[in-house]
Amino acid sequence: MVEFVLERAGYWAIIGLMMIGLFIAFSAENLIKRLVGLSIFQTTICLFYVSLGKVNGGTAPILLPADTPASYGAGHAAAPGADALVAAGGERFADLHHVYSNPLPHVLMLTAIVVGVATLSLGLALIVRIREAYGTIEADEVREIDMETALAQELEAAKDINEASA
Repeated sequence: MVEFVLERAGYWAIIGLMMIGLFIAFSAENLIKRLVGLSIFQTTICLFYVSLGKVNGGTAPILLPADTPASYGAGHAAAPGADALVAAGGERFADLHHVYSNPLPHVLMLTAIVVGVATLSLGLALIVRIREAYGTIEADEVREIDMETALAQELEAAKDINEASA
């Protein structure tokens, strides 16, 4: 059990950072701190997926024109399921010369980074507008001002109804 945990220490660190970001995003009353927590969470998600796509000893899957398909495991394309079944023994992969890292998580995380930057910039723009409207960026103070405004509007509406019926 200890070996299992220690072999995956990087993943545990990423999960710890992810939970810290999530905690900050949910517990902070300051809206800027909430955005920082959200940014930490998004960044650790990207880090997690990129680390999943990395293979020890793997290289980028780039084929150069001078390379021959035979040296890149072309013979293994006929039975990918069989290769997966005997991968633990390694007999089937004895003639395979290159190990590749999966590029898909890296590409998807580039998109996630763009979405994260857009989310962060939109959040900052909304916080600027909230600061202009309420004079504060503390969530509890904004909530209190909203409740006071709603109560004042409700009392005014009730007063208008009483005057109209009288």
